Amino acid sequence: MRRTAAGAAGAAAVALGLYATLLEPRRLVVRRRVLAPAAWPRALDGLRVALVSDLHAGAPHVRRDRVVRVAARVRREQADLALLLGDFVDPEVLLGTEIDPAVIAPPLAGLGARLGTFAVLGNHDWLHQAERVREALLRAAIPVLENDAREVPGAPAPLWVAGVADERRRSADVPAALLRVPAGAAVLLASHDPDVFPRVPARVALTLAGHTHGGQVNVPLVRARVIPSRYGTRYRHGLVVEDGRHLYVTAGVGTSALPVRLLKPPEVVILTLRSQ
Repeated sequence: MRRTAAGAAGAAAVALGLYATLLEPRRLVVRRRVLAPAAWPRALDGLRVALVSDLHAGAPHVRRDRVVRVAARVRREQADLALLLGDFVDPEVLLGTEIDPAVIAPPLAGLGARLGTFAVLGNHDWLHQAERVREALLRAAIPVLENDAREVPGAPAPLWVAGVADERRRSADVPAALLRVPAGAAVLLASHDPDVFPRVPARVALTLAGHTHGGQVNVPLVRARVIPSRYGTRYRHGLVVEDGRHLYVTAGVGTSALPVRLLKPPEVVILTLRSQ
């Protein structure tokens, strides 16, 4: 009886390992949420924002063809605005390989967002080839924001996207990112790392981040140890509201360190923003 139970447990462990290494990392979930940030303008009611983060291209499950498929899936959603939240490349994932940013930027320029696509860089970009990533995105006509902001052309009301530098490898300067944004204009703040959120003022309607992978392995004791945040699980995944300020953290697409995901599948996020 004990031998049978041990055999069943061993088989279950093998099946779980195969699922976490071969199946779940290849999935793609489209997560749709409706949010009502404080003071979101009526003229921008219904704005749809696509979030793509943490591709970690070069990892075993994310080569150029995967980036193309992710971009095509986002394009079918017909979002108004798209934000790319960093960690585009990462050859250091186990069994990973170097990938030229120039081959992944063009698909990301085709997300179909009618008001444009904006990007920030992440810590893994700066660990490897951030300037090449930046140049590739700029050549694909995707603005890269680092402690800066851009007005969104064609929006039905004043709308700005601000972006901060990576919190860990650069210097995330929130006041500098917001310096050019006029008072009263709606502003979205893009940050690879959610740890900037306590420093974000109330004038920002919504902060958008990635970096945590939702823990990547969504088992409580494991994820609490591996989430790369000084705040533990506080900004792990999804919507966070603190003092009336809104943050949304996506679990992203790729993997870090190990090419494994468990109970936290790769995702792209489509947010519909409503006025209260």
